[in-house]
Amino acid sequence: MKTIMFSLLIAAFVSATSIYDFKAPGLSGGTIDFASFKGKKIMIVNTASKCGNTPQYAELEKLYEKYKDKLVIIGFPANNFGQQEPGTNGEIQEFCKKNYGVTFPMAEKVSVKGDDIAPLFKYLTDEAAKKGITDPIKWNFTKFLVDEKGNLITVINNKVSVLSDEVLKYLN
Repeated sequence: MKTIMFSLLIAAFVSATSIYDFKAPGLSGGTIDFASFKGKKIMIVNTASKCGNTPQYAELEKLYEKYKDKLVIIGFPANNFGQQEPGTNGEIQEFCKKNYGVTFPMAEKVSVKGDDIAPLFKYLTDEAAKKGITDPIKWNFTKFLVDEKGNLITVINNKVSVLSDEVLKYLN
């Protein structure tokens, strides 16, 4: 039964033509429906709890609080790099709340690279390739910024602070 449901989910996203076609299970339950974010910018970030970039959670939360009227940040925990997100979804949720006070939406753990890449990240990397950005996800905390109409604006390197002018120029 689980295999059938997974296959149906994959089939639904193989033909995705817009970011708004995607839904993801939320880390705290429920569903993150990208269609509900029409009219706002969306920043999609692959996260990890045991990475040198993990303190970026604090910057992401600060950015979210400042711009949440026009920006949604969605974290996607992933264990693709250095096994830096080994925890369960429950452990990840507790870590994010306790250590960084994360209030922006977080999805359940996914794969962001490789043969088992989540359909959303396949879509995003394909969109990045159309902009000449090949192999955009090199490590944890790569950020994809999408405009109010669902178009990929840019991919922000994992080392770049979301509070930097390089990022804020898209929000001001």
